[in-house]
Amino acid sequence: MAVPLRGCSGLRARRGGCELPCLFPGRIMRPDDANIAGNVHGGTILKMIEEAGAIISTRHCNSQAGEPCVAALARVERTDFLSPVCIGEVANVSAEITYTSRHSVEVQVNVMSENILTGAKKVTNKATLWYVPLSLKNVNKVLEVPPIQYARKEQEDEGKKRYEEQKLDRLETKQRNGDVIFPVINPDRQTKEPHTVGYSQSSLIHLVGPSDCTLLGFVHGGVTMKLMDEVAGIVAARHCKTNIVTASVDAINFHEKIKKGSVITISGRMTFTSNKSMEIEVFVDADPFVDESRERYRAVSAFFTYVSLSKEGKPLPVPQLLTETEDEKRRFEEGKGRYLQTKAKRQAQMQQAARP
Repeated sequence: MAVPLRGCSGLRARRGGCELPCLFPGRIMRPDDANIAGNVHGGTILKMIEEAGAIISTRHCNSQAGEPCVAALARVERTDFLSPVCIGEVANVSAEITYTSRHSVEVQVNVMSENILTGAKKVTNKATLWYVPLSLKNVNKVLEVPPIQYARKEQEDEGKKRYEEQKLDRLETKQRNGDVIFPVINPDRQTKEPHTVGYSQSSLIHLVGPSDCTLLGFVHGGVTMKLMDEVAGIVAARHCKTNIVTASVDAINFHEKIKKGSVITISGRMTFTSNKSMEIEVFVDADPFVDESRERYRAVSAFFTYVSLSKEGKPLPVPQLLTETEDEKRRFEEGKGRYLQTKAKRQAQMQQAARP
């Protein structure tokens, strides 16, 4: 079902002299998209967001004569889940290219849910994604991106600033990933206290098949994010033992590609709890099962935030996380810092919006 989406609002990315379309298929949410309470999984929405970003960025990168390429996801900025999507609602996705550097594309994606019985609509997600074009002939070759035309010089300057900020953050995150984390596949939870890190820590093992991959034979970013959200959801549910939903996702950094035939281990652990939210660190390690020349490596990392809900959909208090080791206490304080920083930004935005 094709759904009309918003236009490209001032920015004009062109393909052969024609404006790139921002149309993507919307679809009705089914029971297998949702949890037992009827709320659509955050991972399902993240996968739809990534598919829209991949389509529009790949179209743009192939808009001029040259080597054919596929846009690969490199990073997703912080994404807030503004409102839950329910079974029976239609999720409509719109996307536009907002900045291009020499080798990367910034895509802004919005998700709007529609109740087709009442006609009520609401924005549920806003996301910013970064893609790089990889040659179909040589997957290790990053191609140049066709530039876009800006309505105002300020738009280009603001985009360049965002580009430099995400580039620096990616470098810092990659350096942090030297930390070795051992996944817990079959933990003996009966020996651990409830509400500890070890009690809720969870891992999932997945063999990467053809249906998970792009034309280049590497995993779709959306597939990876969906698996990460599933693991984070399990951790949150084990900690609270209530209905839980994704509230936000901190920046997701894709450090290295994951090849078809690899075995990936997605692991999650609780790092911080506030009165009504939980931060869960999720990381993806890849084991090149068919390539014995390469060792296991860290492929993706991110922080997910979840909230606990009652049967009526009201926020519930979250059990306090019990830290036991010095590393757990350190990660708790780091998570607290991220929480307070996000809270301060949100309050500043609300105050700015309230000004006449």
